[in-house]
Amino acid sequence: MHELEVLLSRLKMEHLSYHVESLLEQAAKKELNYREFLCMALQQEWNGRHQRGMESRLKQARLPWVKTLEQFDFTFQPGIDRKVVRELAGLAFVERSENEILLGPPGVGKTHLAITLGVKAVDAGHRVLFMPLDRLIATLMKAKQENRLERQLQQLSYARVLILDEIGYLPMNREEVSLFFRLLNRRYEKVKWSTKTGHRVRVFPVSIFRFVWG
Repeated sequence: MHELEVLLSRLKMEHLSYHVESLLEQAAKKELNYREFLCMALQQEWNGRHQRGMESRLKQARLPWVKTLEQFDFTFQPGIDRKVVRELAGLAFVERSENEILLGPPGVGKTHLAITLGVKAVDAGHRVLFMPLDRLIATLMKAKQENRLERQLQQLSYARVLILDEIGYLPMNREEVSLFFRLLNRRYEKVKWSTKTGHRVRVFPVSIFRFVWG
């Protein structure tokens, strides 16, 4: 093994180590200077790490499928305000710790839009978790029965973005509502809040209800 590859291995630059020979050849052909070659080499390592991190976060997110915003058919639902959707895709709501609730009848694209936002968040480096509400409640109930509720709440609070699907389709009893509230409360323990405000942004046939703790 060449000294360069040994150093790259010690620095845990696995992606650069794998491509270093081809990068050296490219640098020679293009007559790159030291700064240009270093930039190209580091970009190769960054691209590899980003891709590996995204693949790992996508797996942890448990999305039922991977869809991007570019794949969303706005012609199918022309009433959806693209400006509002693109604003959400900027992920400012994540930094502001806002809740975005998508309301609408079945089949209008709520889940698809939620998934596209999840993919955007994953690409931005956030930890994401997607769960239908019934599966979430079943998970919390099981954890309570097995005396590991606190650990389960902590795990569910680890994701920066929690996407809950199919809210309101099934009724919840008092115990289930209590568990759901405990999860919401746990997730907001890290957020400084004193007042709460809500306003609705109309994007018929899907309405986005923004609920802010600020």
